[in-house]
Amino acid sequence: MVTGGAGFVGSHLVEHLQEMRHEVLVLDDLSGGSRENVPVGQKFVEGSITDHGLVNDLFSRYRFDYVFHLAAYAAEGLSHFIRRFNYTNNIIGSMNLINAAVNNDVKCFVFTSSIAVYGHASNPMREDMTPVPVDPYGIAKHAVELDLKAAKRMFGLNSITFRLHNVYGEKQNTGDKYRNVIGIFMNQIMQGAPCTIFGDGLQTRAFSHISDVAPIIARSIENPDAYNETFNIGADNAYSVNELAEIVQKQMDTRTGVIHVDARDEVIHAFCDHSRARRVLGYRAQVDLNEGVRRMAQWAKSIGSKKSKDFDHIEVPRYLPSSWRGIVNSGQI
Repeated sequence: MVTGGAGFVGSHLVEHLQEMRHEVLVLDDLSGGSRENVPVGQKFVEGSITDHGLVNDLFSRYRFDYVFHLAAYAAEGLSHFIRRFNYTNNIIGSMNLINAAVNNDVKCFVFTSSIAVYGHASNPMREDMTPVPVDPYGIAKHAVELDLKAAKRMFGLNSITFRLHNVYGEKQNTGDKYRNVIGIFMNQIMQGAPCTIFGDGLQTRAFSHISDVAPIIARSIENPDAYNETFNIGADNAYSVNELAEIVQKQMDTRTGVIHVDARDEVIHAFCDHSRARRVLGYRAQVDLNEGVRRMAQWAKSIGSKKSKDFDHIEVPRYLPSSWRGIVNSGQI
């Protein structure tokens, strides 16, 4: 089973599992993904991980050997304002899957977490650091990590956790204004709008092309040394958001400039150490940012711009950034 398999990272993962000759069932509610992303020949069920009846029925019917859990709503900054939605989808939904995995003797449960669990930790962030997340999204991811450890101690459920960071590439949803800054910039450029940057743009991130991430996750289940371990996975080199905007405009062959809006409450610098992934999984990032953005730009231009939708279930409107109040395409994560 691959949850979120019609989404960006999930659909690339399914392609690699297919190449490895695994039979895959994709469970996705299509809130951020597309049915067309699912490779031909793989089973697809439209539904939510929050539907425990559906989850239990699928596990009972198909008796999965492995579960790759990618379904999540991953907007860190927005998560402050959608706390109930965040915890329902990112914790309760995950618990439904873990319960079913235990009850049906799944061999390994692969979970995509996030470097959001580290919060304001010093850089480079390492897996042996104590997570202190600062936003509800990071809190939810850390809670699932802890629950998987408890499920191992109590029931023997094997798991592998990957802490992803700033993954981008072809098939990413460029119409989501709350997350995935490279897609947001490309969509803004195709609409002739400037790239919107929160604050001074000096915040730094390491941006990871999907081709460096999905194959490692897919192959991890074949490596017993990876079981019950946690891995940072992603690019090694950090760039400022200002530098990123310059690179995206260069690769899109269009200069629309930038506009700076009020800063958000966010971690300023975040990049990771990947020595554990190199040692255990043989991980090496191959695609540098300019090349990865070039590939994504070609794809983005081929599908054209998309109209962004406002998230219409804001639970706590206080301090919601003004750029997220009904203005198309102004956000970043």
